[in-house]
Amino acid sequence: MISWTDERVELLKKLWGDGLSASQIAGELGGVTRNAVIGKVHRLGLSGRAKAPQPSASRPKKPVARPATSTGRSEGGPVSVGATALKAETRPEERRHAAPAPQLVSLSDEPLIPNASVLQINEQTCKWPMGDPSTADFHFCARRSDVGIPYCAYHARLAYQPVADRRRDRRRA
Repeated sequence: MISWTDERVELLKKLWGDGLSASQIAGELGGVTRNAVIGKVHRLGLSGRAKAPQPSASRPKKPVARPATSTGRSEGGPVSVGATALKAETRPEERRHAAPAPQLVSLSDEPLIPNASVLQINEQTCKWPMGDPSTADFHFCARRSDVGIPYCAYHARLAYQPVADRRRDRRRA
């Protein structure tokens, strides 16, 4: 536990008012951490403090570049930087309507094992669950599956969607 004597508190207030950082104050006081200094400053309610002396030769700020358009001019409106960059005003792009998804058709309409249970499916059968597992009529698709893929062609197209399609579907939702 740190012993905050009246002398140490007064020195803390003076150093804080002079604009020293919490790390610098901790070094001056000795035996306290930066976090202990921050906690004590907070508990004492010390808020306003002098600015730390700035170097006399401050470097000039760089102008923010604006994206160029096809005409070579920058678009109107301010460019945001930092946390407000996400709030920049932009014109919505026209959305092209995607072609309707092709109708998925099974290559093999007949299951190898009708109403297959988990004990009946194997490497060559589709393992797509059909129905509610808590009911008696629950079974697996059991159509022929390709080597190394657990599903028939129809269910594989449902299960393995291209990344671009999944992202597009999430944006619509």
